[in-house]
Amino acid sequence: MHELWRRQYGNHAWSLPEEESRPFIKKALEAGINFFDTANRYSLGNSEEILGGAIKDFAHRDEVVIATKVHGRMRPGPNGAGLSRKAIFTEIDNSLRRLGMDYVDLYQIHRFDYDTPIEEMLEALHDVVKAGKARYIGASSMHAWQFARALGIAEKNGWTRFVSMQNLVNLLYREEEREMLPLCKTEGIGVIPWSPQARGKLSRDWDYTSMRTETDEAFAGCSPRRTKPTGKSLIVSPRWPKPVASLAPRWRLPGSCQSRSLPHQSSAPLSSTTSMMRSHRLP
Repeated sequence: MHELWRRQYGNHAWSLPEEESRPFIKKALEAGINFFDTANRYSLGNSEEILGGAIKDFAHRDEVVIATKVHGRMRPGPNGAGLSRKAIFTEIDNSLRRLGMDYVDLYQIHRFDYDTPIEEMLEALHDVVKAGKARYIGASSMHAWQFARALGIAEKNGWTRFVSMQNLVNLLYREEEREMLPLCKTEGIGVIPWSPQARGKLSRDWDYTSMRTETDEAFAGCSPRRTKPTGKSLIVSPRWPKPVASLAPRWRLPGSCQSRSLPHQSSAPLSSTTSMMRSHRLP
């Protein structure tokens, strides 16, 4: 399954507007990409609107897999964010309206909610699936013990089980190999790594700056602070003729040449681009 990450498109200072975004989605579909991931929080819903419109114009709904997420703040007030029953029910309806769809294939919790009882969150997600608004549920970026607890509680109560984990995994950040990836392998959970290129650190010069590096607050939290590598150090063999940008995501693909110590391989690494010229570099 091939995937395109949709945070690049929307109304951020560094993202592309709708008319400039649509050619990327069309090209992705023509190249065989069938899995598109977005979130209610991305551009405060604008990313979902752009994706939904493009899928309607360029693809058949049954031939693509659409994933979105819930958790981030969408409006002021106690119910404008989080994973309470009220928030989940409100946000799944809002996401479906923006996407112009009757259901999403994968509904993911964007982060762990420390303010909502985990049982309330899991039962609400179960009810979303039973209502036909989502086919499956997934999770993203949390501690392994939190994910293990959620899986156990869902099994105990007969609720819908998480089928995927979307976490930060790349050549520069490999912490997930300690606990989360072994847990996912043991439990049969699909892994969807985000930022396989370390937000551009593995595809451009190390000191490269852009509108996004200067304005995206999340960028600083994901930028490695360790010893600066050289571009050539990322090429594992002179037989690899392609740019580093294509090596970084392929490192996690099934059948890739990777360290035997890696306990799990990816189901679908998240890839994104805002340059049509660079889009051919993606795996």
